[in-house]
Parts: sequence; structure tokens; C-alpha cells
Amino acid sequence: MRGQRIKGEAAARLKAALDPLPARRRLRRGNQRTEQRGRSGFASVVTPKEPQMSVSPAIRPAHRKVFEGVASRHEMYALFNRHSQAPFDDDRMNGTRYVGEWFEISETDHDHMFEILPPLFYRGDMFAMREFLAASVTSMFFALTIDDRSSWFHGYCDLGDRQSPDRMRAEIIARESRPVRAMSDQEKRDHIWSATGPDFRGYADARFPADLRNRQIVLNYPATQGKIWKLLDDLTDEEIAAKLPVQFRHFPETIAA
Repeated sequence: MRGQRIKGEAAARLKAALDPLPARRRLRRGNQRTEQRGRSGFASVVTPKEPQMSVSPAIRPAHRKVFEGVASRHEMYALFNRHSQAPFDDDRMNGTRYVGEWFEISETDHDHMFEILPPLFYRGDMFAMREFLAASVTSMFFALTIDDRSSWFHGYCDLGDRQSPDRMRAEIIARESRPVRAMSDQEKRDHIWSATGPDFRGYADARFPADLRNRQIVLNYPATQGKIWKLLDDLTDEEIAAKLPVQFRHFPETIAA
């Protein structure tokens, strides 16, 4: 009987460890108790954290289209991993780096992802993947009718915010309802990053000044210098045009929503 009880307790602990939401609730309760003990006179130890480098100093929109056109299945999986080279900083570990990114996929791939696992939830024209990417961030899939045309999309939402999926849905509809096909400057840079192979993109390392490290970089080929690594945010209009597919080079530029 004692052995069965120990096994049962171990199973319960394992289940609790695999469930991210209760774990966060326990963490919040623990933090609250620690703060209360500190206020009541008990000593508390605070371990200072080293500051993390930001990926980019640019202020990026809360929701952003990271790939122009309908992604193939190969491109879809590559887009799932577009941050695989990112440093393991807070933004990656808590999912902030991914939240708000979205792109268009095919109906076939939308249905394929629906059938892989039972969804975490299914509501009208959207469903959430059961497996979380990081913390409370997971994949959301949308089947939308925009201007009498059916389209399918993938995006990363933070389900810690209940309104996150609805806001992304609204943003996608607003973005795809534009009467003229256009790309913002940030969308062009995001598409370049998404379409560039991992051998030709990366994150600034020790070769760069300290204030530039961990920012996105891509290989560039200026006529007079062979090849150099350059910050994605520092690409000129001419360099952006050279890296974009021909069919996107002459899109009018629009201000990101």
C-alpha cells in the first residue's frame, strides 16, 4: 500500500510539472508569499538577473506578417523554426520573440495541422495547438473568409491573454483586406529573414560591438567588399530590393498597422 501511494504521488507530481498553467499559478503564489514574508520582517534573498540584450532596438508592431504569399508545407515548417538560432534569452524562453507573428498557409496544411493532435480548443474559425511552444504561447490556426475569398493562416498567440487570438484574427482580416497589395518596411525585412537559409543569417556575436550583439544579421554581398555580415535593420532600400523576390520588389510601401 505504501509503495502504491508513493507511485501515485510521483505521478501527480509529474502531471503537475507538465502542466504549464498550474505551474505558473504556483509560482505566482510563491512569489506573493515571498513578498508577504519580506513585508512582515522575514529576510528574503533576491538574486539579481543579468540584463538581456534585445533582438532589435526597433519598435515592432504587436502583430506582424512575417512571410509574403502562401507558404508551402516546407516553408511552413521553416517558418515555425525561424527563431531556432536565437539566443536562449528571456524573450525566447517566455515566448515573447514569437508572439504576434503570422503568415498564410494552404487549406491542406491547415487541415493537416488540425489532424496531428486534438486541438487545445476549437472555436468557430480558429483552433489552438495542444503543444505549447514556450510558456503560454502556442500556435493558432485560422480559416477566414476575406473579401469573399477563403484563406488560412498560422500565428503565435499568448493564451495567458484570453483576447490574444481574437486580436490576431482581427489584425489578419484588416491586413489582408487592403485594396492594394503592399508591404511595409518591417514586412520586407521579416520576409527576407524568413526566406533566408540558416547558413546565411544569424545573430550578432562577439565579432560585433557589445551593444549590437544578439541582433539579427544577414550575409550581404556589396560589390567592393566580397561578403559581409550586416544587421537586418541596417539594410538599405537597394539591399532590401536585391534580397526580395522579383515579384515583391516593386510593391508600394505601406506603414505597418
